[in-house]
Amino acid sequence: MKALLTLAAVAALTAPHAWAAEGTARVAFVGDVMLAESEGTGRLAAHGGDPFAHVRGMLANADLRVANFESSAGTTGTPDRDKPYSFRTAQSALAGFASVFVAAGLANNHAGDFGRKDFVQTIEALRKAGATTFGGGKDARDAHRAAMFECNGVKIALLGYLDFQPRWFAAAPGMPGVAWLDENQAALDIAQAKADGADVVVVIPHWGVEHEPKADYRQRRMARALLDAGADAVIGGHPHVAQDYEVYKGKPIVYSLGNFVFDGFDDEDNVTGWAVFADFDKKGVTSLSTRVVRMDTDGSPSPDSARHGPCWKRGGKQMWVCK
Repeated sequence: MKALLTLAAVAALTAPHAWAAEGTARVAFVGDVMLAESEGTGRLAAHGGDPFAHVRGMLANADLRVANFESSAGTTGTPDRDKPYSFRTAQSALAGFASVFVAAGLANNHAGDFGRKDFVQTIEALRKAGATTFGGGKDARDAHRAAMFECNGVKIALLGYLDFQPRWFAAAPGMPGVAWLDENQAALDIAQAKADGADVVVVIPHWGVEHEPKADYRQRRMARALLDAGADAVIGGHPHVAQDYEVYKGKPIVYSLGNFVFDGFDDEDNVTGWAVFADFDKKGVTSLSTRVVRMDTDGSPSPDSARHGPCWKRGGKQMWVCK
């Protein structure tokens, strides 16, 4: 019976969506997903549990689902001695991740927890499981190449960047690593994605100050620069809390989605996260809505209908709280 339920959940996530007309695509964005085998979420997966059990239905009406994969998933290397936590996800847990999320962002501060060779293994393991990676690669060119998807006739490009330590793990020519957030390079990456045929470009930066509910000056300046360079939306993460949001020149910015699957936190803002659903046509974002989730002690999220996040429609000068 459990296997049948799991198959049904996967089928729901992969079936065509009746609402989606040609020329409109819905993309779900969530924040940090951490499935490390040393933590509660990883132990849950290792014992046959499903950390996504209560949110599969909520995410099923999206054509594309995007998450930040906050961990290593290789099998080599040693933990980073300069970090209090080094996260490694067992490769057996990746099938569950990929059954929900089509795209895995790698531009985060735990991607290099076990070194560069391990990072290459992480990329290969995620791709083998069925997830498309972005924001990191086997060299600088690979790391800065947008992940491209076509949904209902709309070509969507995703670019991910790290703007938080460790700076040393940035990809370089001939060297694996993550894409570092540099304003000029990001402008080139956005232009290249458009030249490669993208109708819309979404930038997903890993940035800001942990546990701060409002974006800082650098986040705000960089978000505007990315949109001025041609991006159609900026949807960020990293601070482990949801942050504020705004509209700039008719384009949405959500500074942080907070955690989505993550255990080890007690504060209410740390165990509360956002799933943002953005609708796109060839001209950009047409609307945006948010579902709030709350994580249990294993870090597994469930929808929280009593709480609300931002909503927006094209033409609106600001976002409002969803009702």
